[in-house]
Amino acid sequence: MSKKWVYLFQEGKADMRDLLGGKGANLAEMTNIGLPVPPGLTITTEACNEYYANGQQFPAGLVDQIKEALAQVEKQIGKKFGDENNPLLVSVRSGAKFSMPGMMDTILNLGLNDRTVEGLARATSNERFALDCYRRFIQMFSDVVLEVPHYQFETVLEKHKERLGVHYDHELDVATLREVVKEYKAITRREAGVDFPQDPMEQLLLAVKAVFRSWNNQRAIVYRKINGIPDHLGTAVNVQTMVFGNMGNDCGTGVAFTRNPSTGEPVLYGEYLINAQGEDVVAGIRTPQPISTLQAEMPEVYQQFVAVCKILENHYKDMQDIEFTIERGKLYILQTRTGKRTAAAALKIAVDMVNEGLIDRKTAIQRIEPASLNQLLHRRIDPNAKLDVVAKGLPASPGAASGQVVFDADEAEKLGLNGEKVILVRMETTPDDIHGIIQAQGILTSRGGMTSHAAVVARGMGKPCVCGCEAIKIDYENEQFQVGERVFRKGDIISIDGATGQVIAGQVPMIDPEISAEFELLLSWADEIRTMKVRANADTPEDAAKARQFGAEGIGLCRTEHMFMAQDRLPIVQEMILAENKEEREAALAKLLPMQREDFYGILKAMAGYPVYIRLLDPPLHEFLPNQEELVVEITTLKLTGGDPAVIKAKEQLLKKVRALHEFNPMLGHRGCRLAITWPEIYAMQVRAIYQATAQLIKEGVDARPEVMIPLVIEAEELRKLRELSVQVAKEVMAEYGVEVPISVGTMIELPRACVTADEIAPHADYFSFGTNDLTQTTLGFSRDDAEGKFMQDYLDQKIFAENPFIVLDTRGVGKLMKMATQLGRQANPALKVGICGEHGGEPKSIFFCQEAGLDYVSCSPYRVPIARLAAAQAALGDVTRDK
Repeated sequence: MSKKWVYLFQEGKADMRDLLGGKGANLAEMTNIGLPVPPGLTITTEACNEYYANGQQFPAGLVDQIKEALAQVEKQIGKKFGDENNPLLVSVRSGAKFSMPGMMDTILNLGLNDRTVEGLARATSNERFALDCYRRFIQMFSDVVLEVPHYQFETVLEKHKERLGVHYDHELDVATLREVVKEYKAITRREAGVDFPQDPMEQLLLAVKAVFRSWNNQRAIVYRKINGIPDHLGTAVNVQTMVFGNMGNDCGTGVAFTRNPSTGEPVLYGEYLINAQGEDVVAGIRTPQPISTLQAEMPEVYQQFVAVCKILENHYKDMQDIEFTIERGKLYILQTRTGKRTAAAALKIAVDMVNEGLIDRKTAIQRIEPASLNQLLHRRIDPNAKLDVVAKGLPASPGAASGQVVFDADEAEKLGLNGEKVILVRMETTPDDIHGIIQAQGILTSRGGMTSHAAVVARGMGKPCVCGCEAIKIDYENEQFQVGERVFRKGDIISIDGATGQVIAGQVPMIDPEISAEFELLLSWADEIRTMKVRANADTPEDAAKARQFGAEGIGLCRTEHMFMAQDRLPIVQEMILAENKEEREAALAKLLPMQREDFYGILKAMAGYPVYIRLLDPPLHEFLPNQEELVVEITTLKLTGGDPAVIKAKEQLLKKVRALHEFNPMLGHRGCRLAITWPEIYAMQVRAIYQATAQLIKEGVDARPEVMIPLVIEAEELRKLRELSVQVAKEVMAEYGVEVPISVGTMIELPRACVTADEIAPHADYFSFGTNDLTQTTLGFSRDDAEGKFMQDYLDQKIFAENPFIVLDTRGVGKLMKMATQLGRQANPALKVGICGEHGGEPKSIFFCQEAGLDYVSCSPYRVPIARLAAAQAALGDVTRDK
């Protein structure tokens, strides 16, 4: 006996989504709870997968099962498929497990041919109606199944409407419709090379094949990729008895949501058309009426519809998106599914449903897609605005901004401080550009990926950023960039949308963030459930305050190198780097000490009562020095133009030092704790500044809680030496100020060797903090910027990687190292705290992994803190396989 490929609606249930698809499962469920659903059958997703496995041939037994099920539907409805007197007509729809716009369009009125159309006219006493159904069917079937361009049929229709002087399809008379049908069939014969099929069963089987094919059309593939839907699921096919909304003025069709999908208000939201079929509502040919006016036109039907909406919400316990048809005053429900909604609406609906007793708090938390909260935390472009999109890059940091184009960070800073709005446009950004990024409204780069310098810094500041926009060709010399034939010069106004990656010409209207009471309430529920702490990566008192406002429970990463890039400090930092001996170096460090103390004072005060993990200097020193190539050009120019010999000599000495510090691979070079092994006085100055700031705050009655982070450790002896140094300096400060401060020293685990020797390192650490940005690079052997700029997309397109490992944690590689380090570390030091501070700390799927791995906290950019709070709660609930 062959496998069961076909289920009548009454044979299915709501929990059969994998087999029947979301649409089929809902049709079955509605049938079984007694709603007025036209009968039908569902062909399973397994049949679709078998179709592809068989070289695009139907599996054995499928055709016979379709015929048998159709015979049962005929008995239920009292009509026969292909009958010339009272024909059964059906609609054919795709229906995957997850709702997927972009798959096959619905085919209506299947079963009509030159004979059954006459039978339909007699059965309904309405020839115009029957011919209108036939011409619609020919057009839909030819377009969707036979791939005849849709516009060819529309051209014919418009020609006849123009000839008659009418505006709407339903105004065409019988004679004209007969002519339209004739011309439509001629188009099909000419374009498809076959006569329009007259056998209803042939029509049905061709339509089923078309649904199966649509699973792998380009639109569907792209949608699955964007939304993380697996390719192996396949699609079901729903064949449903037709009911007609276009038989007269006591008929109609519409779509409605049980609540407003934009705002979440608990009112019916939708529209309908009298004397129309479903395609008319979405086609925009006629203007639909709001659902509220149905109460006046058909009060009994409206009341029945309201009752059905209540039944469906109570049954599914979520907002529903419902398609309905009214045939001769009788209501039919064609489909229900969970309604798509904005983030603001999702929050309101979830909270309202808890208050109404429909769902509990845990369910409400599981309903919200964490990443969707981005919509509410940043300014965004008005969805009704008309946009002149000129290019598209990577959506690296959400939010939107408009401003004048500038290409230089110094100029961005100057204009920004003067109150002007600028977009900083660079090939890529470096730490040297930080002052310009701070003052810019947004950042646009032609290179780099989602975790490039520009992306990471912008996300931390809550600024919009579009990276890797290769379409823009930047010409620094002429201060312009080009996209195709269009040129944008310095001072021109552009807009960027960091949520979509769009680059837009001119200024666009914006919508401000929407932090609602529901937003705050739902996150407070999440806080009660989650077991991991959520901290923030913050480098300034302003960032720390913002993080605290968003609910951060401390700082998991404070990057001190960002503090050294300020224009008033850079010369002193360079003086330190260029020092010829320890005395000169310490003289420069003495100038930096009060500046660092002020930095730490502000951050610790902003985060009073919470821990602040302060990472000591990490990047290679050459990053603080002038660019080698630019120095060569500058010296050459001075020599050619008779420049001051003393200036030339100083520049040459600087160039010599830059060359001496040059590294072939700086990421793997003299950075992090390696700097302190060579020059321990650098870290000693920073630790002194940390504890001096702390001591001062404690004397002022502020609960300051610093924790020192040693970066890039690979060997236990490195950490032992630098911990000893840190503790010694901290104790000296305490003695000097007469205060007691708990001393905590930990390390950032960002190299594979540190993971596999974690049991040796842990006895010298109070905590481990996984720096997964570098751990991913060193585990994969990928330079992040090079990979994302050159070949990462090929890896994703060819499905070597399911997701970009710099955005979503590589749990099979990097994740195994993290689990190993956590286990080894805690075996050696049971009091060890373990967390993550890489950008993955704010990514929901990665947060689920951190929960599974037993981490104590996650840390992320301030604007990702609400997302992390929600994702951590979902992870605590074990909600790893939420529906899309």
